[in-house]
Amino acid sequence: MLRMRYRLPVAPDGWRFVVPLAILTVVGWRFGGLIAGLPLTVLTAFTLYFFRDPERELPAGDNLAVAPADGKILSIEKVECERFPQGQALKVGIFLSVFDVHLNRCPADGTVQSVRHTPGRFHNALLEKSSEENEHNVIALDTRWGYMEVKQIAGVIARRIVCYCRTGSAVKRGERIGLIRFGSRTEVYLPLGTEIWVRKGDRVRGGATPLGRLAENEKRS
Repeated sequence: MLRMRYRLPVAPDGWRFVVPLAILTVVGWRFGGLIAGLPLTVLTAFTLYFFRDPERELPAGDNLAVAPADGKILSIEKVECERFPQGQALKVGIFLSVFDVHLNRCPADGTVQSVRHTPGRFHNALLEKSSEENEHNVIALDTRWGYMEVKQIAGVIARRIVCYCRTGSAVKRGERIGLIRFGSRTEVYLPLGTEIWVRKGDRVRGGATPLGRLAENEKRS
């Protein structure tokens, strides 16, 4: 007999919030009626919505880097980054509002080289200084196209960064690699030579929207 597999479309990290709120909602309706029950129902529904975890269809072509998060493109620029072979990288910054899916996804197939967490401030994630000054987590990736990074950045409301991957683990393009709650910024650092297809102000969907075409790494081709 075939067994039907059904995955609830909610991030696992969300249940620690949803379940207690659901219990409080039942108690609220039972003992407080409409005045207590309705606000708790709305809060529980929003929490479920915030932690939603939709399936995404990858774009055709394995040399396309996908967006690491849902949200709005804040910046696209060449930046100094000593960890990259040429000392520079292409940075694409994405702002996630509380209404966006907050799961982070891997931009390309590769291996996790390192995971580095840095404590910091909690500026508004819309501000450029949040990239360096806010608490953040950097996932370094070794790929056939070269070195890459995904940077999870906490915001004013977001005070918790969750990372699913570990050093040495293999990851696939579009795979879920982490979560930031609630409202945040995600950046991806790509090798020079990447042909960027998105523009500042565009809205992207993690794992589904191609950021651009990756150039073959001559040392590995």
